[in-house]
Amino acid sequence: MIMIYRKYIKRLLDILISFVSVIILSPVYLILALLVRTKLGSPVLFHQDRPGLNGKIFHMYKFRSMTDERDENGELLPDEKRLTDFGKKLRSTSLDELPELFTILKGDMSLVGPRPLLVEYLPLYNERQRHRHDVRPGLTGWAQVNGRNTLTWQKKFEYDVEYTEKYCFSMDLRIILMTVVGVIRREGINSENSATMDSFRGNDPVCDQSGPERSEDSSEVRDS
Repeated sequence: MIMIYRKYIKRLLDILISFVSVIILSPVYLILALLVRTKLGSPVLFHQDRPGLNGKIFHMYKFRSMTDERDENGELLPDEKRLTDFGKKLRSTSLDELPELFTILKGDMSLVGPRPLLVEYLPLYNERQRHRHDVRPGLTGWAQVNGRNTLTWQKKFEYDVEYTEKYCFSMDLRIILMTVVGVIRREGINSENSATMDSFRGNDPVCDQSGPERSEDSSEVRDS
């Protein structure tokens, strides 16, 4: 039964739920697009290449949540300077993630799975961590409901790989319900060290959790 779910039912549910959600939420998309355009400027959407199933690269879209303010040298200001109160609300409610429903409908993502990270991380994974790409990346995932951006990278990858080994309908349903609770409580949005998740620099303990990650419009990146 688990194999039937993995091979057929999971993708069917992704299509049905994302399609219905896009239709129902269409007024929300319009309102958010207008608010982002008014408060943060254009473009309204941020897009970036991310690795998906088997490491295949796809385009991921989100509502923009940062300004593109720069210093006198033309360099983007730090994330905490460009992340406005409006942007923080978009992130804490996960409304910035809504455009990903179209990516799910297309087949590049799933409702549940390891979050899609940066392409530049691919060569940094060890052999076990690479298995996080054995499934489609998700809108939410096992790591997200177990700490999200408060986890170390190693712990996050442990949860990701555990998901690829054990996922089934009951696990996906549990993750979705836990995600709803987490969004309501607004848990684990940022890491302790920065406005966005710290960058992954490899499996050397000295490198783990050091330094801020690039941000979206150069780009405004957070993994969650």
